[in-house]
Amino acid sequence: MTNYWKTFEAEQGTLEDGQVLQGLLDEADAIVVGIGAGMSAADGFKYIGSRFTDAFPDFIEKYGLLDMLQASLFDFESVEEYWAFQSRFVVLNYLDQPVGQSYLDLKDMLEGRNYHIITTNADNAFDVADYDSDHVFHIQGEYGLWQCSKHCHQQTYRDDSVIREMVEQQANMKVPSELVPHCPECGAPFEINKRNEEKGMVEDGDFHAQKDRYEAFLKENEGKKVVFLEIGVGHTTPQFIKHPFQEMTEANEKALFVTMNEKNYRIPKEIRPQTVHLAHDIANTIHKAKDLDAVK
Repeated sequence: MTNYWKTFEAEQGTLEDGQVLQGLLDEADAIVVGIGAGMSAADGFKYIGSRFTDAFPDFIEKYGLLDMLQASLFDFESVEEYWAFQSRFVVLNYLDQPVGQSYLDLKDMLEGRNYHIITTNADNAFDVADYDSDHVFHIQGEYGLWQCSKHCHQQTYRDDSVIREMVEQQANMKVPSELVPHCPECGAPFEINKRNEEKGMVEDGDFHAQKDRYEAFLKENEGKKVVFLEIGVGHTTPQFIKHPFQEMTEANEKALFVTMNEKNYRIPKEIRPQTVHLAHDIANTIHKAKDLDAVK
């Protein structure tokens, strides 16, 4: 298998992570990038620490919440309280999210290459970094979109001005009842378009267009020298990126599973000879690889 990849053969202890990443992307016929929360965290967009405690001190005091992601899934006392939390959350993690340097560096590296991205992140990182949306599949939804809480129909909605109004007018951890958005079909309150373990997620026409483009890319590049590049993907929802990447690597002897993560998750024994683990800082590794790519 290693005969397909010169960089893989040279990698054993002789190259830095940035060199390995840049070399493998250069050799690949196709690149499938899977991005998880660790990518945004590498740019400082974390769900713990001061970003959480500064924005939600009242919710933390009342409920003892431990992190922003856990809190976003919490069963609040009322729909007014739900939207008080979610409106702050959406402004912080979507509407006003700054551009991440790692996303800019990765975009520069992927330019001119045959690639597609799948992400479990629901933030706005790709949009603010000006990625081509036709190359990105948001499999877990987006914080800026709304869906019927009853999932009565497959359509999402968006109104940024209402979200900002909720932030401005909320008091005592509640938004005014008249600001709570409701489904035009059944009258149920809206909720954020985010996949729930129990009831799933509203998947509208745009979602299925993203999905179709991603699946077409995978089909077009079957059997080629493919790098399945997993960046900052943990084990919370492995069914969306980690496990499919590993299965597609096993099915293609020319493929490599390249995982960028400080944690060393178990790799199935069947693909260990086709796996590269880049364990150093994600942002630094991508930046170094981008610089190497620029001068090659």
